This record gives sequence, C-alpha cells and structure tokens, in this order.
Amino acid sequence: MKLHIQNNFTTELPADPNDVNIARQVEQACFSYVNPKKPSNPSLIHASEEVANLIGLSKEDILSEDFLNVFSGNTIYPETKPYAMPYAGHQFGNWAGQLGDGRAINLTEVVHNDESYTLQLKGAGPTPYSRTADGFAVLRSSIREHLCAEAMHYLGVPTTRSLSLILTGDEVVRDILYNGNAAEEKGAIVCRVAPSFIRFGNFELFASRKDHAILQLLADYTIKHHFPEIISDGINKYLDFFQEVTQITLDMIVHWQRVGFVHGVMNTDNMSIHGITIDYGPYGWLEDYDPNWTPNTTDRQYRRYRFGNQPEIALWNLYQLANALYPLINDAKPLEAILNGFSVNYQKEYLNMMRNKLGLKISSEEDSILIEDLTELLQLVETDMTIFFRNLSNIHKTNTAEEALNVIKEAFYKEKDLNESVLNNWYKWLNHYVSRVNQEELSDAERKLEMNLVNPKYVLRNYMAQLSIDAANEGDYSLVNELFELLKKPYDEQPDKQDWFAKRPDWARNKVGCSMLSCSS
Repeated sequence: MKLHIQNNFTTELPADPNDVNIARQVEQACFSYVNPKKPSNPSLIHASEEVANLIGLSKEDILSEDFLNVFSGNTIYPETKPYAMPYAGHQFGNWAGQLGDGRAINLTEVVHNDESYTLQLKGAGPTPYSRTADGFAVLRSSIREHLCAEAMHYLGVPTTRSLSLILTGDEVVRDILYNGNAAEEKGAIVCRVAPSFIRFGNFELFASRKDHAILQLLADYTIKHHFPEIISDGINKYLDFFQEVTQITLDMIVHWQRVGFVHGVMNTDNMSIHGITIDYGPYGWLEDYDPNWTPNTTDRQYRRYRFGNQPEIALWNLYQLANALYPLINDAKPLEAILNGFSVNYQKEYLNMMRNKLGLKISSEEDSILIEDLTELLQLVETDMTIFFRNLSNIHKTNTAEEALNVIKEAFYKEKDLNESVLNNWYKWLNHYVSRVNQEELSDAERKLEMNLVNPKYVLRNYMAQLSIDAANEGDYSLVNELFELLKKPYDEQPDKQDWFAKRPDWARNKVGCSMLSCSS
C-alpha cells in the first residue's frame, strides 16, 4: 500500500511543544502530535473503493493487512506523525471556549492526481482535546457517519467522504440518550477524507485569545493551500477569503434544503471552511415535511437547529467567523456587506432550487407564491417530502386536479386526514401547478427526466440506518453493504430496490435512532 505523503499543515504551522496526551488547554499552537490507541482486534466491515481511488489506493490495497493496520490506528504509516487540532466554538449559540479534535486524529495529508486530502480517524482514542470524554466511537455512530457521508456525496451535496469502517474489537461505554442508562457497545473507527478539517472554530480560537499572529498564519496557510484562486493582497485577501467561504456555505445549505437533510448540531466548530458537510452526529432526514423538526434530543426545547432554521444558523455562524477574521481586516463595513448579501443571495438560490424541484425552467413572478403555498400545504397533513417530490414528476400537462392528486397521494401518511378543506387546498394548488407547467416548453417526459435529477428517490432515512445498525450489532453487515450500494445511485429508479422507496414505518415513528438522536449518535 503506497500513499503519497505531504505534511504541509504540520510543516508550516506551529506545533504544541508539549507531547503529554492529557486533556488540557493548548496555547499558541495549531495542533498537538498524538498517536491513535491501538485496537485489540481490528476487522474491516466496509470500505469505499471510490474514496480509496481518490487517494491512490486500489481494491487490492483495501484488502491488505497494511490497510487494516493503518486505518484502524494499529500502525503509523512511514514518515507521518498523527495530530489533533484545537479549535473553539459556539455551541447552541453559547461560547464554549477551547474544544478541538476530541475523538478525531489526523493521520496525514496525501496527494493524488494533483488533489490534496487529509485522512482523519474518528474514534481512535483520546487527545489533549477530549475534555472529559474517552476519544472512542461506537459502531452505531460510525455506521451512521460512513453511510451518510457517502450518501450525501452521491446526492451531489458537498461533504467529507468516508474511506473505511473498522470494528476495533473493544467495548465502549455510552449513555445513548444521556438519561443515566450507560451500556457497553462495540467500538469502531471511521476514516474520514476531506481537503482539510479546518473549521470556523479554528479561527475563533485564536481570535478569542487575541493571538493575532497565529490567526494570520492560519488564514494565510488556508488561502495558500485551499483557496489558490485568491490572488489579492493585504486586507482584500482576507475579504475575498470570507466572501468565498460565505458563498460555498450558502451553496451547501441550499443542497441540504433540497434533499431534506437536517444536520442537527450546527455549532460553529462543526462548520467546515470548505463549505462541506462535516460531523455526522445526530443528523436526520425529513420524512414528513416539517420545517420545525430536528432529530437532536439536546435541542428539543428550543429547536435552534430545526430544518427551516438552517439558513439562518449558517448566517449566524458566518457572523462569528467574520468576528474572528476582523483583526486581520480592522474594518467592519466590507464584512457586513458580505453578510448582508447572504440572505438576498440565499433567497435567489433557494427559489431556483425549488423551481428545479418543480420542473420549472422558465422564471415567472408567480413562482415564489406557488412555492410558498406548497411548503404550507405540505404541513397540513403528514406528507413524505422525498416521495412527494419524486412522484410529482409523474403529473402530466393534461391532468385534472383530481388526477394529479392521485399521482401524489402515496406521499400522505394518513389519507383519511385529507378532509374537505385540505383536499380543496390541494386541488387549488395542483390546478395552479398544472397551469404553470403548461407554460413550459418541456414535454412531460423531458420534465420528468429533469426533475428526477434533483429529487432523489432514495435517501438514508433514519429507520434505514437503524435497521443496518441493529443487524450489524448482531454481526450481520449485509444491510450496511446493501444500503451503501443503493445510495450510490439515489436518482436512479432501481426497481429491484423499490421496497426502500417507502414512507417511515409506524414502528419507527418514536424509536430511538429513528426519530430522535443524541450527540452520542
């Protein structure tokens, strides 16, 4: 197994001089060297051949002893020194001070086909940033991360990737809902792959400590290696950087809203500087369309990170990044101008995204009303978001409202809830929609093709992930593999997999892992 190693981060940025691996405050350093803890009996559950190819590895490499040892943390790859990063953050809107890679250890950076990637183990043991935790991860949360990261990629959503899922052979104690019922679970490690794992919180840490020298070093490093298109100097360089991060963050959120993804814990330390989805913890997918839903039990009272609030939270987080970068710019006005543009640009991109979901290519003034009416209508009775939008493409230009309703009615969880008032609202909207579709030049068949490129048929519904976890806990990994393969082609019909194109079953409505999750998820 041959990797092309590159150690830019650890070569160009200051290291923690203290190599004692105990939880502590780390000053004036961008990372601490720390080795993974060796697992007792590692075994490979699943690996992504495509991600392996990204970093220059083959199918044969995946099956090698070297692969198992390196990506379980059992051995250190030659000429590399693993490390963990400190960062700070606002958690649920409150300043939390120093946080950091508490259960993540960066193995190294690699280069393949002129692209640079950082390889990071999640669940490989404690670091100086573990605080009161043990640094390990359980099979349950590792399956959720491995499947979801790859599912998001194939949906076209910017994301970290997942190379491998490895069982450690060790037990880990977890209290799944933080209610005093701790129990042993199987330990596991995921290898995450991304351009880097630099977060908003990395910048917040040094700004909060008024360590402007390292703040500037980190900003210059990030721009040089990850935003090479920025060629401006001085203050403008940092403004261009912030503008770019704002835009790619906005793009990511639009994708989340398109597919019905709820991150669940959008703290500033969980926001990537690359505008990619990172940290798959208590995430969930909208089953019935509900803008107020969040899967995170910790957020149950205030629902700060609910589906409909994700764009607002992204903007709030960008304000915190702007505050962190301010010492490099010393002028609030241009930062405010970029932030003020976020909401306008988001509305524009959201409108275009929703037009695409509805199969509308021509822009019309009435579209915003059509879309707003629909999002209100979807909430009147429980309506499955994924099934609704997927089946909407089967409506024809010649359909009556009654015929159109027949096309989409599979999306309703309880058809008997469709009383006369609700039905009349649906007929009114469907008449409007069919009328609007008749203004388009695309044929029904052409429109269906276009819509099916943006409205997935298959997403990683919460209960699907839980079924694979339940089986894996019994030593059966076939469902992990089946779901992985299914979700590689989320927009394809896959008629032999039709059983997964289904509403959430009743048993999953209030089941832990299916409708509610904790940060230990």
